[in-house]
Amino acid sequence: MKLSVVILNYNVRYFLELCLKSVEGAIADMDAEIIVVDNNSPDDSCNMVKELFPNVNLIQNKHNSGFSMGNNIGVAHAKGEYLCILNPDTVVAEDTFTKILEFADAVEDIGIIGCRLIDGSGQYLAESKRNVPTPLVSFKKIFGLSGSYYANDLKENAVGKVAILVGAFMIMKKSIYDAVGGFDEDYFMYGEDIDLSYKVLKAGYKNQYFGLATTIHFKGESTPKDKVFRKRFYNAMHIFYRKHFKKNWLLDVIIGLGARTFPFLEITMKSGKRNKVQREEIIFDNNFMSFKEIIESFEDHDGFLKIRPKNSKFTIGSSGSKSKGVVSDDA
Repeated sequence: MKLSVVILNYNVRYFLELCLKSVEGAIADMDAEIIVVDNNSPDDSCNMVKELFPNVNLIQNKHNSGFSMGNNIGVAHAKGEYLCILNPDTVVAEDTFTKILEFADAVEDIGIIGCRLIDGSGQYLAESKRNVPTPLVSFKKIFGLSGSYYANDLKENAVGKVAILVGAFMIMKKSIYDAVGGFDEDYFMYGEDIDLSYKVLKAGYKNQYFGLATTIHFKGESTPKDKVFRKRFYNAMHIFYRKHFKKNWLLDVIIGLGARTFPFLEITMKSGKRNKVQREEIIFDNNFMSFKEIIESFEDHDGFLKIRPKNSKFTIGSSGSKSKGVVSDDA
């Protein structure tokens, strides 16, 4: 088998349905499988998968085991030469996996491959490609100087080596994932993709950014910027630095300062923003458009962009990377 797509789900039933329909289209002509690991969602995600996607390998955890453990559970069942770690709030094009795997097979010592990500409003997500967050880089990032945090030297539509890729979309050989120990389960959520990318680099492989394939990552579903997010984010940074850098009292102070300063800066920035003008709602119907056409259209239109999945009775979208999605029932 060529590819195993592993999707960890928690409580995003409608985004998961949209994601699975796009993935099914992308593996239609491939020897591939889809594995959904559900972290004890309180919604009807599992019933939906059983009813609409009977060929999907559904693993139902009895508790929320976190991002790292949940994905490791899915990978343990994978049979593919390659893995795709994919968030449930993503949409892939029909040719995404074909193009990336052709590229992967042609590159010597290939590590993790990431693609170009855009949010629910069609805006490019800079975290698609990042540098190693050294103490100095992280200090700058905390205080709004993010130039060295993102791999801005590589154009967003280019192809080339980068250090760190994002866990919303990662493709790599299962043998490499297993060799480096997969996602570190010390991380519950956030930071595990940085850690895995760094482990693969240290093992001598080349991580690559493939900007010729674009995926929608709604993002607001999986990364709400609340107190829980901030606590987990800075805890993840502590774990990363303890593992990969020498203990440094100044670094501890910087991370602690960031944990206290970031919420204040966020509140200040929010209070200074003006209310946005209500934008025109634009619906892209998958009954008449391919997912590739929809993704391209997201970048060409300015409005409240929504998708109607094929043979579904709802539309779904979000106004940007920091906004929760909106689901509208067509019935």
